[in-house]
Amino acid sequence: MPTKIEKDSISGRDTTGHEWDGVKELNTPLPTWWVYTFYATILFAIAYCVLYPAIPSLSGHTTGLLGYTNRAALTQSLAEQNRERAKFVDRIRASSFDQIRKDPELFNFAVSGGRSAFQTTCMQCHGAGGAGSTGFPNLADDDWLWGGKIDQIHQTIQYGIRNSNDKSRNTLMPRFGADGLLTSQQVGQVTDYVLSLSGKAKATPEGAKIFQEQCVACHQADGKGNQEMGAPNLTDGLWLYGGSRDAVYRTIFYARNGSMPAWGERLDDATIKMLALYVHTLGGGK
Repeated sequence: MPTKIEKDSISGRDTTGHEWDGVKELNTPLPTWWVYTFYATILFAIAYCVLYPAIPSLSGHTTGLLGYTNRAALTQSLAEQNRERAKFVDRIRASSFDQIRKDPELFNFAVSGGRSAFQTTCMQCHGAGGAGSTGFPNLADDDWLWGGKIDQIHQTIQYGIRNSNDKSRNTLMPRFGADGLLTSQQVGQVTDYVLSLSGKAKATPEGAKIFQEQCVACHQADGKGNQEMGAPNLTDGLWLYGGSRDAVYRTIFYARNGSMPAWGERLDDATIKMLALYVHTLGGGK
């Protein structure tokens, strides 16, 4: 209940004149610095509402005297980045691979750009680090079906493998069993011979003879393959579709003729170059 204002005997401050159950309220004003800060926030809020979009309405919102929007700021920032990026992209487009690799700044930009493009176009098949999976080649080792030199990688990316592009790498492996070129028994015999090249099985004379008659033209007499034809090395123990007897048997019986898009039909020349450089740096490029 209200009482008269009096001096508190303990703190020496005036009371407010209010008392509850014998407890009197001290008149303790807010600190001056706090009051001024509070006033400053009010002024700031008013100024912000005047300068920037802030107050909603039925048809939209106030635009503010500065006309600022996050979308416009983002658009301007992206445009500036694109202008800076275009300088490097134009240089990459006009430079050879040797020239790019001799320019550290340009090379680093190209590899970074290739890494970004790889994440959006290649990772789904070859994995985030290029390690591949069954049916999709490992790009981080030194085993290459079509060659691991920078120009060879560039050609593979640009034109792809076994697709409708006229310049696509397009050799096919026969379906020896499915098309009746070999019997199931003969497929089994040549399977054992192929596995023997990497020490995984014991060869038979029959298997060796079939290999010489049917496989040497592509895989060479020693089984080390031919990169010009995309024929894999059968002696290194690296298998794209698995190295078990069943997997190799199925490869010979039904053939494996995977396909890769011609990225040159979807990406610009500079991006293809950056992709080739990035793949070449993964560890297996020659």
